[in-house]
Amino acid sequence: MVNFSNAEFEMSVGNLLGFPKSNVPEVVFSGKSNVGKSSLINKILNRKSLARVSSKPGKTININLYNLKTLRFIDLPGYGYAKVSQSEKNRWSKLVEGYFNLKRNINLVVQIVDVRHSISPLDEQMLDFLQYKNLPFVIVFSKVDKLGKTKLEQRKEQIEVEFAKYNSVKKIFFSSVNGNGLDELKALISKSCEN
Repeated sequence: MVNFSNAEFEMSVGNLLGFPKSNVPEVVFSGKSNVGKSSLINKILNRKSLARVSSKPGKTININLYNLKTLRFIDLPGYGYAKVSQSEKNRWSKLVEGYFNLKRNINLVVQIVDVRHSISPLDEQMLDFLQYKNLPFVIVFSKVDKLGKTKLEQRKEQIEVEFAKYNSVKKIFFSSVNGNGLDELKALISKSCEN
């Protein structure tokens, strides 16, 4: 089992030449702006603010790396935030796509989707890209604490339909507030890094 409590911020990478050697398994976190990515990373690492949680979406403009000794967390910039210039969006997408083309030790991609919203074209594009690249990934539905029990059950039924083409992909329902799904996600990350 991975020791999640000894993580430290390693570096922030703004261009493809800035990456350190890929010498340990990498677990990648991807999702739209404001999906709760930083909160999720902090919850896994049992830290309050290692990954900076921003009140403004679209704040993570580089790829942030966290070193856990035996593996590395890769925090991709959130996509889909409207109030960012087109040139900045282009830089993000080049950086993200470039990362996936670098032949790194990607053991798992954690694709995060807000449970309250229907699948967006950008989420679908990202999921299709991960399938096309044949990368191992899990879909984590965040912010489940924001829905009551009945509404959550309804959403789960709708998700079955909306995400039908990703039926074979593991899905985890997660809350960084009450820890719902945390143990399941940690176990999955540990398992992915065993090989």
